[in-house]
Amino acid sequence: MKLRDNFKRKTIDRLDYRYHLLLLIVPIVLFVLLFVFNAPTEGWTILPLLFVCLIYVIAYSLIYYLHQGRLTRLWQHLEQVVSINDAIYELAHLSSQYKNEHAFLDALLNKAVCIINGAEMGSIIKVNEETHKLHFESVVGLDLNMLKQLNFSLEQSFEYRLTKGKCDRVVVVDDMKNINAASTLTGEEQHILLTAAKQPIRSTLSSPIRIDGKLYGMLNLDSSSVGAFSDYDRNLVSILTHEASNAIALYQKSLQITKLANFDNLTGLYNRKNFEDALQHWQPKAHLGSFLVIIDMDNLKTINDQHGHQAGDMAIKRVANTILSYWKHKGIISRFGGDEFVALCHGPLELLESDLDAMRVKLHQESSLNLNFSVGIAAYDNDWAKSFKLADQAMYEQKRGKKKAVKALEAIAANNQLAQ
Repeated sequence: MKLRDNFKRKTIDRLDYRYHLLLLIVPIVLFVLLFVFNAPTEGWTILPLLFVCLIYVIAYSLIYYLHQGRLTRLWQHLEQVVSINDAIYELAHLSSQYKNEHAFLDALLNKAVCIINGAEMGSIIKVNEETHKLHFESVVGLDLNMLKQLNFSLEQSFEYRLTKGKCDRVVVVDDMKNINAASTLTGEEQHILLTAAKQPIRSTLSSPIRIDGKLYGMLNLDSSSVGAFSDYDRNLVSILTHEASNAIALYQKSLQITKLANFDNLTGLYNRKNFEDALQHWQPKAHLGSFLVIIDMDNLKTINDQHGHQAGDMAIKRVANTILSYWKHKGIISRFGGDEFVALCHGPLELLESDLDAMRVKLHQESSLNLNFSVGIAAYDNDWAKSFKLADQAMYEQKRGKKKAVKALEAIAANNQLAQ
């Protein structure tokens, strides 16, 4: 209850009036006793005592006023820290609603610009871990198309230069024009950085974003005023980027979990569960028809035995990529398990059969592993069990036919050898 009252009263701490009386009365009583016992027996006056007590009361009141002012500032700081935590928590809690990481970073940047008082504009710059190239991912109040024309590296950023390559702390720049002039950026690039905003940028606060110990990017907050950011803002942004790093890491992990739960790890195709869920939302096209296609590789076991399982995995990926290259926009494709793929596509049937023939030719041309597959096709009319059974039977009939043909060829070859 006491904590709730403090939030309602907007105070971080307060003393009861009895404590104030105690702190005032006890020293005054001591002053009186000290004065009485040390006063001369004759000709003494009470004025010095009153003066000392008055000085003490004034000093106590001044100290109390200064102390309350400090507590008020601490409370305002606490309010902003709480607002930062609330904003980041909201982002993390609603992370599944963002369609991609770019949308998530846009929301994060908008929150940052709103929270930091001096900020009018801002950007999030991502770092390519391998090449150290920088690119603007999200902006507020800036021209993203202009900024995407920049071709510059981490070493050219003022965050890197002001921290001597460590990129481990928040830096504040109050003269953007001069610091850009001292860099290795071209005159055109400097002009873009200064004019990408509607109003010239005069102050910038830059904070590194680190995820799992690696530099992910930088959060830049900009202002058209000189000296817009103080040490207080620097500390707030340090807290903000620390929480933002956690939020981005959490968002990335949630994407990984979603991907593992819904997609095949080897091929990137839908897994069986995700495919069956997608069936519920399938939109048939009456003039084209819908067809369920089962594709089963013919020689995966032979590839695994002769070339190893790594070659077998590469063969599965090649088949998956070949199917995707023809049917990516025609339907939903999944790896049901092992070397079996299932696709639900729009027709017409003749075009699907033509695509399958082209897939076989492409696999034969691009691989030395003699990749091939057997196929079963059945019309799909929202009866999954029926269509799957028919397509599965057709696929196995084709596979058995191929095996009979191979055995027949082997028998002919054996007879020819005996005849010789």
